[in-house]
Amino acid sequence: MSPEEKPPPGRSHDECSPQPAAGRGRRRGGLLTEIRTPIRTEPFQQRYSLSPGRELGRGKFAVVKKCIQKDTEREFAAKFMRKRRKGQDCRMEIIHEIAVLELAQCNLWVINLHEVYETATEMILVLEYAAGGEIFDQCVAEREEAFKEKDVKRLMKQILEGVSFLHRNNVVHLDLKPQNILLTSKSPLGDIKIVDFGLSRIVKSSEELREIMGTPEYVAPEILSYDPISTATDMWSIGVLAYIMLTGISPFLGDDKQETFLNISQMNVCYTGEDFDLISESAVDFMKTLLVKKPEERATAEECLQHPWLEQSDEPTCRAWSKSARRENSDVIQKNADSASEKPVDVEKAEEEESVITEELIVVASYTLGQCRQSEKEKATEQKAISKRFKFEEPLLQEIPGEFIY
Repeated sequence: MSPEEKPPPGRSHDECSPQPAAGRGRRRGGLLTEIRTPIRTEPFQQRYSLSPGRELGRGKFAVVKKCIQKDTEREFAAKFMRKRRKGQDCRMEIIHEIAVLELAQCNLWVINLHEVYETATEMILVLEYAAGGEIFDQCVAEREEAFKEKDVKRLMKQILEGVSFLHRNNVVHLDLKPQNILLTSKSPLGDIKIVDFGLSRIVKSSEELREIMGTPEYVAPEILSYDPISTATDMWSIGVLAYIMLTGISPFLGDDKQETFLNISQMNVCYTGEDFDLISESAVDFMKTLLVKKPEERATAEECLQHPWLEQSDEPTCRAWSKSARRENSDVIQKNADSASEKPVDVEKAEEEESVITEELIVVASYTLGQCRQSEKEKATEQKAISKRFKFEEPLLQEIPGEFIY
């Protein structure tokens, strides 16, 4: 299905029913193993020409480039993915990613898969082109150019609608972060597209799935304690994402991964200070319904869509909302005294060079991109308990090393 064949914007996002991909053959770890998309074996550049200029994205085992379909002159994003990674055949992980994209082909907020090619060493996914790039750019922009709260509300609704669709089909993304949310256009601000399903898994209530995967700043506490993952694991990441989109600050980021993991396990998060001066009470309450240590107490995607922050008009404040009476433990700074018993997570640094990639106990990661915006006071003192710099990392993995972009 091409991008133009998706339901029009006015149509319900649930009218198009996906093929029952979750019921297809599955293998260990919640991976789908069957796809419908024909795999082309003729040379990719017979039908497409690569656009000159910088790449759209790059990871250890994948690169995304803009391309033009020769006969139609339509723009696409070509994701070149190596089939062998660290000496292992990872073709089935790519097949799983294709299967998830097929499952979500009718949802407006998930990137659309157009075609698939295969060579002796690579698989090439031809994807819908999102011209606005990552929302990361707005997250780290100066305050005047950064997202306004009304922008975040609109985009967050779309993210939640997309994630709700995935969850209803038993798919957890497990790597929701600003780099994996694209925009159809930057100016005027377009709509979102959720990308990169390389870490996604199929989960069912009748089965327990435990994985060490995600990106350190966004992983939920249950990932660190190796408890079962669920749709609630994505909802934690959405809470972190909302915090960053609203403030430009990564809430749990420490000076290193060990400190970041400690901040997460101890719930060291702050909702006060000048970074929150222009943020409504309702927006803060929205984040508090998600950044909850116990997965069963987090709001679901459907519940989030009913939150007053997303339903109200753009007014400065709103009465706080809670799921049942569970928010009594959500204070300005949340700390969990029991977290002292959490096991430390020992990690090593993963090298960017292909020839020098080392195994890690928990993470395959290297810090990347940029400086987030800071208040003038922070710039003057540069002394905060939690660092205000972004150190976005590649996902932590067990079975599938490397970052999948787009």
